[in-house]
Amino acid sequence: MRVEVTWWGHATCTLEDSHTRVLTDPLFARRLAHLRRRRGAVPPPEALRADVALVSHLHSDHLHLPSLARLAPGTRLLVPRGALRAVPGLRRLTALDVTEMAPGDVTSVGALAVRAVPALHDGRRLPVGRRHAPALGYVVEGEARTYFAGDTGLFEDMAKEVGPVDTALLPVGGWGPYLGEGHLNAGRAAEALALLGAADAVPVHYGTYWPIGMDAVRPHEFHAPGHEFERLAARHAPEAVVHRLDHGGSVRLGGAR
Repeated sequence: MRVEVTWWGHATCTLEDSHTRVLTDPLFARRLAHLRRRRGAVPPPEALRADVALVSHLHSDHLHLPSLARLAPGTRLLVPRGALRAVPGLRRLTALDVTEMAPGDVTSVGALAVRAVPALHDGRRLPVGRRHAPALGYVVEGEARTYFAGDTGLFEDMAKEVGPVDTALLPVGGWGPYLGEGHLNAGRAAEALALLGAADAVPVHYGTYWPIGMDAVRPHEFHAPGHEFERLAARHAPEAVVHRLDHGGSVRLGGAR
């Protein structure tokens, strides 16, 4: 079987490996607070179908309660440890099978092993409250090893903590004209790709949402990150293949290498 990755926009992807569907940071909204979807249609209902959904951290563009509520009853949901306390709305999603994860935890879903790994990112549920949970990435291992980074900056021991992977789903931008601490831009994502040694990379977390009324403010930060990552990855990780997908686009990759 081949591994297939579909990018629905922002950090939302479907990974199919070993006849198991993994959905990352589900976000199925035209508008989220001050953000609107500027590119790509809202994912179709079929995108909600998953055996397990992974939530990387508590920010509402990654842990989006209305989107999670649309998942089919019985869907596994992996969230950072402490999320149920920090986000009371999660406790109302009683139809989902919720498991809290911390770095190093491993859980089985079908034929897959899903391992939580550290991320360098703000773990609070903004904009209110001080309660937080650790931001996570996940490594999904089946016929291949796929790293979903969530939101993260470069951090010491990234290669050691994440481990060798075949494919990396890496954030290369954001939803506004400036990136704060704890993010990868195109250049840092290319450095991360080199550290991880992945054979394939899919850039995500760019070119989807943008603040309302700010279309003309630093528009290159919306349009350019995917192309820029492709260019810089060729310099930093020339052995890797970058698959820059359109919204709703898919790529089939070989198994472990």
